Amino acid sequence: MRIGLISGEYPPQQGGVGAYTRILGLTLADAGHEVFVLAGPSAHEDDPRLTLDRVSAWKLNAGRLAERWAKHRQLDAVNLQYQTAAFNMSPWVHFLPGRVHSAPVAVTFHDLRFPYLFPKAGPLRPWIVRHLAKSADGVIATNPEDFERLRGLPHAALIPIGSNIAAPVSPSDPAAARQRFGIGRDEPLLVYFGLLNRGKGLNELVDALELLRGNGLAVRLLAIGSAGSSDPTNQAYEAELHARVAAACLNEAVTFTGFLPDDEVDALLRAADAVALPFLDGASMRRGSLMAALRAGCAIVTTTPAVPTPGFTDDAALRLVPPNDAPALAAALRQVLEDPALRAKLQVGAATLARQFEWPAIAASVAGFLETIIAGWRHS
Repeated sequence: MRIGLISGEYPPQQGGVGAYTRILGLTLADAGHEVFVLAGPSAHEDDPRLTLDRVSAWKLNAGRLAERWAKHRQLDAVNLQYQTAAFNMSPWVHFLPGRVHSAPVAVTFHDLRFPYLFPKAGPLRPWIVRHLAKSADGVIATNPEDFERLRGLPHAALIPIGSNIAAPVSPSDPAAARQRFGIGRDEPLLVYFGLLNRGKGLNELVDALELLRGNGLAVRLLAIGSAGSSDPTNQAYEAELHARVAAACLNEAVTFTGFLPDDEVDALLRAADAVALPFLDGASMRRGSLMAALRAGCAIVTTTPAVPTPGFTDDAALRLVPPNDAPALAAALRQVLEDPALRAKLQVGAATLARQFEWPAIAASVAGFLETIIAGWRHS
């Protein structure tokens, strides 16, 4: 197949959806498909397996540009990667499926939150997302909670995402990764990985760290990631977070690494005694950072999923705590840090669960779904 992927976040360092799009594209290319990517003006791609085209902006003519691109590249199917904050918050992307006529359009919903449009937009916000879903030839949910909301549409599938950090060919030494950030081999180390935004529970993590250190546990925290570029409010939140750390006198205990290359992220995840991902909306299959920690075989402390999720159970592969509960988070982290047997159990469980989210299987599911909607589109 000739497959077109449209992403508002590309390349990977611009956000999780950018990483997903690139890894999916490369995996599809390795399976024998021709893959074309349409992204914004700052996108770049050096891998010859992918052909990148750019648009100057996602404006009123976004649908017309996408149709011109699909026709020029002779695409068999288009897969739009949708996230509320992506595409510079453009409302026009929601009408793109109805403007593309030369190939069927599937939309992968990385979240189903309603976008900000303008003050007092009110009912337009949920309507515009529903319009996008209903006008597509097929929809893909990345997690069970979103799939429940899409299940009634004629062509809907649940296909999880994989790790947004590729496994390095030659893994780096975790001890050397610790040393780079001045962390001793035996010093307790917590790692957070992902975009820095309000929904990730980082305020609660700082509160938990303050409790742990106040109770005599000299633990360090590495926060790997940045505010990203898709949502401008994230920069303001990052500044608030730095101020919160300073107010708690935790500057010596917390290191913000910023964006790091995949091999360094992998090494630091494997160097961690525990990985803390206290999402305010609960652990979910749509979280690429969680998938990265699973693939690295980490001892993960995260929050209870909003809906029952296969494999996401307490003390099997994950240690689960209630969202927005710093004392419970601190207690769980202390238990993992001080109990080597529990830590080893969680590490084995994480590596086992990660097998469900391997990229070749994900890409095969996406390709199979696209083939299904192509067949329906040709006979419609």
